[in-house]
Amino acid sequence: MAGTALMAAALTACGGGSGGDAKASGTADAKKKPDMAISVNLTGDQAKPGEPVKVTLADGKLALVKVSDGKGGELPGKIADDGKTWTSERNASPGTDYRVEAQNTESQNASAQFKTAAADKVNKVTINPGKANPVVGIAQPVSIVFDNPVKNKAEVEKHLKVTTSNNTEGSWGWFKDYTGNDRVDWRPKEYWKSGTDVKVEMNLNGVDSGQGGGMFVKDYNTEFKIGKDRRLQVNLDTHKMTVTEDGQTVKTIPVSAGTPGGQKASWLGKMVLMSKEGTIRMDSQTVGLGDSYDKMVDYSMRVTWSGMYIHAAPWNTDNFGRANTSSGCVGMSDANAKDLFAEAQVGDLVEVTGDGSKGKADIGNGYGEWNLSWDEWKAKSALAGGAPSGASGASGASGAPQNG
Repeated sequence: MAGTALMAAALTACGGGSGGDAKASGTADAKKKPDMAISVNLTGDQAKPGEPVKVTLADGKLALVKVSDGKGGELPGKIADDGKTWTSERNASPGTDYRVEAQNTESQNASAQFKTAAADKVNKVTINPGKANPVVGIAQPVSIVFDNPVKNKAEVEKHLKVTTSNNTEGSWGWFKDYTGNDRVDWRPKEYWKSGTDVKVEMNLNGVDSGQGGGMFVKDYNTEFKIGKDRRLQVNLDTHKMTVTEDGQTVKTIPVSAGTPGGQKASWLGKMVLMSKEGTIRMDSQTVGLGDSYDKMVDYSMRVTWSGMYIHAAPWNTDNFGRANTSSGCVGMSDANAKDLFAEAQVGDLVEVTGDGSKGKADIGNGYGEWNLSWDEWKAKSALAGGAPSGASGASGASGAPQNG
């Protein structure tokens, strides 16, 4: 044993060059920092998507963490106050390769990789207003219709954001669309102010919509501007439509609305001009009215999914301003319809008052949320009534039935 100890001392002296150097070398070895070690909650090549990424440091404090997806995208996140963990603000998306790069406060680095499994089922959305309507009227809500059911409504709503140029107060509200699909709309407390810029961010990538609905695999967004304050007010008693702009009457149009006392009556209440469809074929069989009509109709503007329109009706000239005899729509002369079609915006308010209607349409039959009080609307939010959003797609279904 004495000989072994002596040999060890000799080798140390030889490697260090001197006794003093040997002492310094021993001190350096004793103080050598261990390699930086991290652990990630998601591992392997079939990691479960739909939850945040969490990076934990074994020893020391984190200074920087970057989680990238290989396509130039990054998951934003925050380091905890104690410096031990970093958690992403967004969920990991399905079918994505991720690389984790971390650095501690002593400039050491560590990395890790994982891949998430593909989604078993994918949910998608239809958004209004879409890019086809960059300028809309004062009554247009933000409307999102989902392809598949949404059970996790609160979780989905957390990832939806409306930003406006003037701190417009509003809330999301959930209900069933006319198609029967889940739908969520964002409605201002009051009608929009002209000139308001609106940005909608739907950060849904990696969000699970719940049982039977599947997962979202992309984000969505849309932007639009509020145009003129135009309102189309139809009085069933006087058989006239009053058109106002910025509170001033600019035109009064003789009309003939729906025939009172049955399914051919017009809808009542506050609605929204949904689309300007021009010349279209209207077939009474598509709305359960037998063979009452089948004709091409000019200057058609949709008000409900069930087929209420504003349009030209030259065949009904004798009744304009005198009687309501249509099959539910609001008809007028060719000249008046042409002028109104040129001036009107998608999103303009359409309000029908008077006697002889068939009541108010369901909220999802177009945009019926303006018939609810502000408190009633807020109660439809999945987040306890919804917090105000401040300054911080394709258009609707095709092939919908039509009235004449």
